[in-house]
Amino acid sequence: MLQKSDSHIYIIGAGFAGQMIAQDLLRKKVFGTVAAFLDDDKDVIGTQIEGIPVLGPISEVVKILRSGPIDEAIIAIPSAPTEKIRQIYEDLSQGGFSHIRILPSVSQIVDGKAHFVQVREIDPLDILGRTPVIIPLHESLQYLRGKRVLITGAGGSIGSELARQLLSGGAERLYLFGHGENSIVNIYRELIVLQNEGVGEKATIVPIIGDMKDREYVSYIVKQTHADVIFHCAAYKHVPMMEENPVAVIENNVFGTKNLLDAAIKSGVQRFVLISTDKAVAPVSIYGVSKMLSEKLILQYAKRAESSQKFMFVRFGNVLGSRGSILPLFQNQIKTGGPVTVTDEKMERFFMTIPEACSLVLKTGGVGSNGKSYLLDMGEPIKIIDLARQIIKFSGLEPGKDIEIKIIGSREGERVYEPLWLSEEEPKKTEHEKLLELKNIEFGDEKLDALLERLEPICMFRGDKEKYRNKEELIRILREAVPTLDEFYRTIKQGKTRTL
Repeated sequence: MLQKSDSHIYIIGAGFAGQMIAQDLLRKKVFGTVAAFLDDDKDVIGTQIEGIPVLGPISEVVKILRSGPIDEAIIAIPSAPTEKIRQIYEDLSQGGFSHIRILPSVSQIVDGKAHFVQVREIDPLDILGRTPVIIPLHESLQYLRGKRVLITGAGGSIGSELARQLLSGGAERLYLFGHGENSIVNIYRELIVLQNEGVGEKATIVPIIGDMKDREYVSYIVKQTHADVIFHCAAYKHVPMMEENPVAVIENNVFGTKNLLDAAIKSGVQRFVLISTDKAVAPVSIYGVSKMLSEKLILQYAKRAESSQKFMFVRFGNVLGSRGSILPLFQNQIKTGGPVTVTDEKMERFFMTIPEACSLVLKTGGVGSNGKSYLLDMGEPIKIIDLARQIIKFSGLEPGKDIEIKIIGSREGERVYEPLWLSEEEPKKTEHEKLLELKNIEFGDEKLDALLERLEPICMFRGDKEKYRNKEELIRILREAVPTLDEFYRTIKQGKTRTL
């Protein structure tokens, strides 16, 4: 939330992004005074830009600045690698800056412009992990120009970031479809503010409240909106919670996806991109099974598609900062004094930032082919316990001294190592950086249809009261159909450690 301020603001980076932020601040005159630019470029140090002095090098200047409660810093170097941002952050912190904000790299990537409204508080995402791959979105979104784009789950972490980046795609209309009223209101209002501040292009933004499980309503919405492209992000995704509610996750994730696919085929949607997850690989949880079946539905419907239609899925691992990720949990635990809970010392996951994942998803939507399976190159996995230590340190505390790290053991449906692909899927590089293509592993259309036919009367009332919402029967059917799930459940029953 932007508030009126009398702060003295130091802009880190005197390049065009920093200059555009300064121009915004000078024009508005309510968010503080720009005291100086800080930069490492010897050619600009000692000069002035629009009357604002350029000081440097950064590490030296912050040591001598008289920092106080009103001093703020904005890091405006969108092309800087993570290592550089981490060093700048450490210098600023040691120099006494208590309020540090950043212009995220995606702000530069999207439309070649920087706006003060895009500045946000710096967080661990900006200094953890590797440097995100840069996707020139303004070019890669050309396929969406003049199109009508529907995002399901638009209020979620992935859906809302897709919406932000799509502002610069030149789409005619952007439909924000979601079940949660508050989350849709929030992203809708945010996009309107961004547009009013000059971010992106003037697409018409339309919020839509609805439920994917409502087959007739989904068909009606897709037909009425004349959607050309659908990014399907909506899903129940909290693994332990879904183990407690298995019927709900199959009803929503599988049959909701099927409803959307039926509507897309019927209405002639040109492109359909399903957001999938590593949990779909040799699934050991009901959630994982639901996403695996959703992937199989995409491959099945791709065979029914017209020549002008393209149906595909994009699979990736964890995204740092999403509502279901470990990062918000750790941050909340630190705020309450700990302990920070880690399930297993050996547990590791593949991580990518939300903006990078969404940039690659949007890229895939343009270059992907019908009936193809894609995987984002997630780099090397990170141990969860190492991530916990880094986040504690980011908070200005010491692991083990100020904040305890407690090992609590794996939860239902979790495994220590989460693979991104099956060996038989044989991921291969494409001409596009960080995008891999997988070999399709068929489930069998008849087998898939028969399985869904058995699951349907459990998820939707069809007159049989004994079957309806019978989660034991649902789990039994899924264990029969998915060997890895059955093996995992048998392992739990025998009381063995869950490290499959």
